[in-house]
Amino acid sequence: AFFAEPILSCGGQIVPPEGFFRDAYAHVRAGGGVCVADEVQVGFGRVGSHFWAFETHGVVPDIVTMGKPIGNGHPLGAVVTTPAIAAAFANGMEYFNTFGGNPVSCTVGLAVLDVIAEEGLQARARRVGAYLTDRLRGLMDRHPLIGDVRGRGLFLGVELVRDRATLEPAADEATEIVERAKERGVLLSTDGPLHNVLKIKPPLVFSEADADRLAGTLDAVLAEVG
Repeated sequence: AFFAEPILSCGGQIVPPEGFFRDAYAHVRAGGGVCVADEVQVGFGRVGSHFWAFETHGVVPDIVTMGKPIGNGHPLGAVVTTPAIAAAFANGMEYFNTFGGNPVSCTVGLAVLDVIAEEGLQARARRVGAYLTDRLRGLMDRHPLIGDVRGRGLFLGVELVRDRATLEPAADEATEIVERAKERGVLLSTDGPLHNVLKIKPPLVFSEADADRLAGTLDAVLAEVG
């Protein structure tokens, strides 16, 4: 099986290139494998343009895993499969889960879906995400420590480097920026294999005013650290 996030989160907020997933899925299926999309961090409208991040690649997975935002803080996860895979699971082996199908958790999940739809949070993620991306990219002219700003909707990453030519990772600086931003009431975290990417994944109710505060805080902190 091929397991992958449509946008790599812990990998550093990486948006795979055009056609990558179409080709990867084709190769896996040609070899008899199944394709699994991990939508735990990137699903439920966060990317703005689509409800599921895998849709941005023009593919349909065989299995989709989801969690965290499906319960908006309530512990809840789910797996969706094709009818064929679901039927194959009914092979005579009894499956038991103490809390599976918990009616309270299911009610919470349904309420979350209602709020996303009724409050237009997917469209909000697209609008505010584009605004925030522009604000963050605007900081690059003043702060050479920023090597890249990337992502979709309200799933963004700011890669910090000591040299834009060599892309030497600025991991220590990233940690310092996170700490100084926290002192100002803005919570960020570092991500990526080199720990030099600021992960920006705010709640979908995030507003343009919130984006201004975030960008302003980063501007001030980068001036101190960079």
